[in-house]
Amino acid sequence: MLSAILFWVLAVAAVVFGGLVFRVDSMARATFCLLISFLAVVGLVLLVGLGYLGVVIALMMVIEMVIMAVFMVMFMMNPAGLMPMSMFHNTRGSAVIAGGTFAVLAAGILLVDWPARGGAAAPDLTFALGEALMGGQMLTMMTLGITLFATIVATVVLATDRGRYDRLGDDLDASTADDPAGGGVGR
Repeated sequence: MLSAILFWVLAVAAVVFGGLVFRVDSMARATFCLLISFLAVVGLVLLVGLGYLGVVIALMMVIEMVIMAVFMVMFMMNPAGLMPMSMFHNTRGSAVIAGGTFAVLAAGILLVDWPARGGAAAPDLTFALGEALMGGQMLTMMTLGITLFATIVATVVLATDRGRYDRLGDDLDASTADDPAGGGVGR
């Protein structure tokens, strides 16, 4: 009974916060609504007993949303993406595409002859899934993940040729920022 209640609470939360992404009036609020929706989906994945997959989804979505929020604070012209803005573009066309996609997927669910399961389930489903997806390349993919992360960090570090200590001095006590282009933050 408790798992059924938890399922419905998480399912409704995922749908409601997913819908709020398109109803709120700022990028920052949309980002956090999307994060809450993803975390509700993570709860559903954990509820069906897929712990590893749930943790991976949680880590991936939280890190992605935090990076998006950090970049909004750093690079958006309005303060942290909090200025009101329209989140609607081509509403008629997107409604037609969404309705058509839903109809095709629903028809596929109802009309396709689903195959019967053959054989027994593997003793460790997570290991079997990883082996089926990666084969003998798991070490390669782990190394690739670390390499990509290091590349992202190095790119951000190299893209910023100066930091706040360069702009405001070693003790951050300069009266004005030493910006090469006028009109920046601190002027």
